[in-house]
Amino acid sequence: MKAHLTQLLASAAKTIAPDSVELNILLERPKSAEHGDFATNLALVLAKPLKQNPRTIAAQIIAALPASHYIAKTEIAGAGFINFFLNAQSQQAVVKDILTTGTQFGRNNLGQDLNGKAQKIQVEFVSANPTGPLHVGHGRGAAVGDCLARLLDANGWDVTREFYYNDAGAQIDNLTISVLARCKGISTEHESFPENGYRGEYINDIAAAYLTKQTVIADDIEVTASGDINNLDSIRTFSVAYLRHEQDLDLKAFQIKFDVFSLESALYTTGKVEETVQALIKSGHTYEENDALWLKTTDFGDDKDRVMRKTDGGYTYFVPDVAYHADKWNRGFTRVINEQGADHHSTITRVRAGLQALNIGIPKGWPDYVLHQMVTVMRGGEEVKLSKRAGSYVTLRDLIEEVGCDATRYFLAARRSDSQLIFDIDLARAQTNDNPVYYIQYAHARICSVLNQWNGDKASLENADLSPLNNAHETALMQRLSTYPEVVENAATELAPHTIANYLKELASDLHSYYNEYKFLIDDEAVKIARLCLISATQQVLKNGLDLLGVSAPDKM
Repeated sequence: MKAHLTQLLASAAKTIAPDSVELNILLERPKSAEHGDFATNLALVLAKPLKQNPRTIAAQIIAALPASHYIAKTEIAGAGFINFFLNAQSQQAVVKDILTTGTQFGRNNLGQDLNGKAQKIQVEFVSANPTGPLHVGHGRGAAVGDCLARLLDANGWDVTREFYYNDAGAQIDNLTISVLARCKGISTEHESFPENGYRGEYINDIAAAYLTKQTVIADDIEVTASGDINNLDSIRTFSVAYLRHEQDLDLKAFQIKFDVFSLESALYTTGKVEETVQALIKSGHTYEENDALWLKTTDFGDDKDRVMRKTDGGYTYFVPDVAYHADKWNRGFTRVINEQGADHHSTITRVRAGLQALNIGIPKGWPDYVLHQMVTVMRGGEEVKLSKRAGSYVTLRDLIEEVGCDATRYFLAARRSDSQLIFDIDLARAQTNDNPVYYIQYAHARICSVLNQWNGDKASLENADLSPLNNAHETALMQRLSTYPEVVENAATELAPHTIANYLKELASDLHSYYNEYKFLIDDEAVKIARLCLISATQQVLKNGLDLLGVSAPDKM
């Protein structure tokens, strides 16, 4: 409907202003139903080039609009806004559209190029260091990142989900010596245990598995422990593989799948880090000072230059990041989105600066970043801080075991990523209307119950007469359904999956109000079938939206 009205306005604008430049016609849904179903400021936009009063232009636009059997009336409001009021037929059309398109309703082709080919986009998320179980922060990144990938897929992009393991550096060294200490029987409480070591019970599990020469499989690698406590490389390799396997299990429990796993260590072994450093030197954007190699990131908007190679010869952490993203570009991704914790904010400018300094055609502002804030877990009104297994934080697995996968995913994705999140375990477990995920799933289950009692052929609903749908609850529900495609498009454009969660809560509220007010399986056949069409369409949109969040749509509750 929005596209239809946009075409009508474009035609009218061409009639009254044939010499004006191509217009970006804006159509919005008014906050109040009194102002119609859609409103446009086109008359105000044309006022300057036409040198006329906007209300006069608005009248001309309305007069020039091509005929449409969907528009009940138009009116001029305020300084020159045009409000559109749609007729019942247009509102009912969305129901048939949903019943016809099913799971495809709300999907679009925004991610396709001019030739109709889906553009490649990569979403990197979670990307945890393999030094322990995934914590709640990783869980938020997993939920948001996976929802982003689902949204972009629904908008026609060719999506690749990628996990980048930081399996090199000081944290891996600390992991190795922690496992070594436990292999030697040194308690985490003993003074000789490494000061920066990891103290969770999982370190004991790794040490026991290493000493008993167990085999672990992570992604495409298989590692068998040697059991030799004098072989640090063996301990390191096994420990990383063990924790990668553990994180794979966490992700599986969270119903997250990745297409690609990348290793930081591979960037060194394949020479990509050194190649990137040499390319940056050749570009002229580096210099040496105090026995260190510096990148002139100030050339690209940073507040100061950054060290690339330290005096001890090792590279700072952003250098492999630049190499990794250059590799992403070379793999053909026209767009890349990194979903990471807010603590990565400081790396954005220097990674982008390094990519610009390479001068290989990467556009400014590439890649995109979505940063999530921290999560506070509450139970019984008090903060939960520790996991017995991890020792120092709440794990993702803890949450899943407490409240289930659906509630965990919904709660972690349902707020803006850049806002801090309080995860209330008691609320997430509650089977009441106060629990938003229960409230939404219950709406879906209620509809399933009615349709099962009816036990008719759902295919017969596609050609039903919808004219009996005329009360206020039905009109509100149809209006809500009609906005779903826009919500999906905007959520992907703004990289904001929480808007899907908000929409589903509002749709569920409309459905519950309708359900509580009216009966569906009534004697009046025409009204019954029309109402069954409406709730069947609502069921489909609830299911489609929940799927974008990775949350199930149960038939029974």
